[in-house]
Amino acid sequence: MDSLTDNHQISRLDIVDTGRRRRWSDEEKRRIVEESLSGPRLASVTARRHGISNQLLFFWRKAYREGRLGDVAGFVPAVVVPEPPETASGAGGGRIEIIIANGRRVIVDGDVDVEPLLRLISGLETLP
Repeated sequence: MDSLTDNHQISRLDIVDTGRRRRWSDEEKRRIVEESLSGPRLASVTARRHGISNQLLFFWRKAYREGRLGDVAGFVPAVVVPEPPETASGAGGGRIEIIIANGRRVIVDGDVDVEPLLRLISGLETLP
């Protein structure tokens, strides 16, 4: 079929608006990131729902963890996990998991000495 000999009429012509970048406010980015973090395996679904690529969402999630996504007041989401069943040895105290604003995670026993723990956390917060 040559375009010079094709006599078919075009009945419908769609113009697709491409090449324009969408602008997301920091508040919208935070809302989308928090939605993607609200449950396991929600990153791809959230990215599709908002029409963004997975790579962009993961970039925003990293910026969110590092506190570079607008004016986050330094709060990180708290997650309550069920306490594992106590072992037969009767070791008390339990375990505590602390997730720092930059995404680092510290797991300690419940009977940890607080002063060294605070020094450790403040040191980890200063790392890039």
